[in-house]
Amino acid sequence: MTLELRGVSKSVEGVAHIYPTDLTLEKGTMNVLLGPTLSGKTSLMRLMAGLDVPNEGTIHWHGRDVTGMRVQDRQVAMVYQQFINYPSMTVYENIASPLKLMGKSAAEIDTAVQKSADLMQLTPMLHRKPLELSGGQQQRCALARALVKDAGLVLLDEPLANLDYKLREELRVEIPKIFEEAGSIFVYATTEPEEALLLGGHTAALWEGRVRQFDLTPTVYRQPVDAITARVFSDPPMNFLNVSKTGAEITFGTGQKTVATGLMANLADGRYIAGFRPNHVEITSHVDGVMGFDTTLVVTELTGSETFVHLDHDGEKWVGLIHGIHNLELGGPLQVFIDPSHVYIFDESGDLVAPASYALAA
Repeated sequence: MTLELRGVSKSVEGVAHIYPTDLTLEKGTMNVLLGPTLSGKTSLMRLMAGLDVPNEGTIHWHGRDVTGMRVQDRQVAMVYQQFINYPSMTVYENIASPLKLMGKSAAEIDTAVQKSADLMQLTPMLHRKPLELSGGQQQRCALARALVKDAGLVLLDEPLANLDYKLREELRVEIPKIFEEAGSIFVYATTEPEEALLLGGHTAALWEGRVRQFDLTPTVYRQPVDAITARVFSDPPMNFLNVSKTGAEITFGTGQKTVATGLMANLADGRYIAGFRPNHVEITSHVDGVMGFDTTLVVTELTGSETFVHLDHDGEKWVGLIHGIHNLELGGPLQVFIDPSHVYIFDESGDLVAPASYALAA
């Protein structure tokens, strides 16, 4: 069972929402659409569901062209960020509602509802009304109603965005377990790289209507094909710095030099772009061979156990995520350190030419 998008594109009033896209999703997989707001996640989901028709290309389900098929006639279930339950119905009746519309018998409905409720840990609450539930329980009710249809394709459009932190963490753990048991194709849209990593499976990194990379989630994170994908799959975004290579030497920015080792040693002489994630910025040097950079501290943000530092390095805006709480002088100089093994190298057009060595060893 597969869902295939073949050269699918979508424009509205001459404005491209989705550029020509090829994508194949397999049965029993979790597929994350990761990208910022307006990157095309919801537009792509609407095409998959049949809510919109592509301007070009075709959509195939089980090898059958379903491009023009109505959403009602497809094996699709969808859960939105704004979860919807019928307030006058019990949880049982909410979950059962799509099966009643499908004309299922009472026995079939009861069996399916009990199974779906058990998966979503809602069995003790089947007699309650949605307003008697917590926010997380209400969202699980909406998810159960989607799952009960036994749909081959389940689309989740930022379903946890409106829940508090604790509930999001609970459901992030539960959802991968649920999809493994259901055996459907799951597509999950999110703006959060951390959520993509927790969900696992495969990730499609989207930017301005284009799928930049689609692969196993750890692969997209560790070996992004270009600087845009690296930016998408980093929160805060990856930091960048111009570099040049001459012989066996790499020069970073205004003069920090290091020996070109590993994949960097094979690069042709020339100009490149270095990228490194905020969590790889340090304010103390613990190992030999790290590079030091003089910056100006612009802003600090405390998270409780960590400190975000916003830095200016010769006009480049960097962000570092530093463990612990630090009393730092705003507007003052701050030297930061970066381990070369954590640095990605991109060519001037933004394509990856040398992944960080730590990513290859992971």
